[in-house]
Amino acid sequence: MTRWTPSQVTEAAPDAASLAAGRKLAMPGPWRDTGCNDVLVWGQCQGSGKTPYQVSVDLTGPAYRCSCPSRKFPCKHAIALLMLWSEGVLDESGQVAAFAEEWATQRADKAAAPAKAAEKPTDPAARAKRIEQRLARMDAGVEDFRLWLADLVRSGLAAARAQPYAFWDNAAARLVDAQLPALAERVREAGSQIHARTDWTEHLLAEVGRWWTITCAWQARETLGVDEMAEVRVAVGWAQSSEEVRDGDVRPGPWTVLGAHRSDDGRLQEQRTWLAHADGEVVAVLDFAGYGQALAVPQLSGAQLDVELSRYPGHAPRRALFRNPPAGAESVTGLPGRTSLASVHAAAAASLGGAPWRDRHPAPLADVRVVGEGDHWQVSDASGSLPIMTGAPIWTLLALGGGAPVDVFGEIESGAFRPLSVWLDDRVVGL
Repeated sequence: MTRWTPSQVTEAAPDAASLAAGRKLAMPGPWRDTGCNDVLVWGQCQGSGKTPYQVSVDLTGPAYRCSCPSRKFPCKHAIALLMLWSEGVLDESGQVAAFAEEWATQRADKAAAPAKAAEKPTDPAARAKRIEQRLARMDAGVEDFRLWLADLVRSGLAAARAQPYAFWDNAAARLVDAQLPALAERVREAGSQIHARTDWTEHLLAEVGRWWTITCAWQARETLGVDEMAEVRVAVGWAQSSEEVRDGDVRPGPWTVLGAHRSDDGRLQEQRTWLAHADGEVVAVLDFAGYGQALAVPQLSGAQLDVELSRYPGHAPRRALFRNPPAGAESVTGLPGRTSLASVHAAAAASLGGAPWRDRHPAPLADVRVVGEGDHWQVSDASGSLPIMTGAPIWTLLALGGGAPVDVFGEIESGAFRPLSVWLDDRVVGL
């Protein structure tokens, strides 16, 4: 495996606190029995207890194991070990530690184990009845929501801002009861956004239009094709199980990791990873974790994964899942599909033609400059400009670009650009 750069180690950290703690441990003092080979990095770190922590990293995943009680992956000990490895201070000639070899063998055996026998199929008649009952509940919920929307518009959107949060929360709760959770989350979020945004009038008008369009599409579902119906299911929150998708539309790699983003609303963590195929297709892999659970290990920006992806139905860019654990993560340079702002806007417009309620689009931008001052920054090229999302690492972008045009991958969301990775001549830096 190619040795990771310090920026790649930083990108692997689950949060800023783990990264800071890892930096404090990234010195030879607390470490012993360290080493590395082509696929493994290992070592023992002396903590406050009598027994040192056993730390192993499988670079092909990547995957991490540490005997410490932390529930973060990677923990601070694994981050520190990777920092030492990236600096070239670990011995590459020694024998693999027994604990690291045992863990690697267990991972290999698990990957090679045959799939579990399929469960006994459910009664088709019972399944059809459950679906019929759910559809009836969803139909009633959509009709109720359309009446609520009509009342909202009739009262005037200006009056909506004066409504208490319970007004939005109650409407969302009724949607949840009707098994329309994605619509419910949109309504609940709107109740917060109209008080947080200066452009709340434009935002609410656009959201109400999306909600109405979703309800119209639901009521016309009998006339929709497979991809159109898949988009409507996502919009209302009727999830498709991963088991249904895993053996369906499968596409082999290699896939290049364009960038990733993590979010946490206090109830649910989400990790969104964008990948590109050699022919230019872009997909998004979504991982979720509830309170107290650990998200999947993030993939490194710029890594080329030898993995098969199973794609969900729908319009491009489609959602996908890893059919098997990623392996062979070699670093690449050169942003796949790099293009202009104008072309990105055209692709986003085409995507909205198939699903008008979509609010996030991939943006592989070529030779853009970061311009602005104060709290107002933009990415700009010869074809136009786009505001950078508040909270983005502006100074890191400026430092990496050095004032010159640079390739950046990110997302367009709510009319602003969220940068996720910078592609330089010799390396890729995750943000």
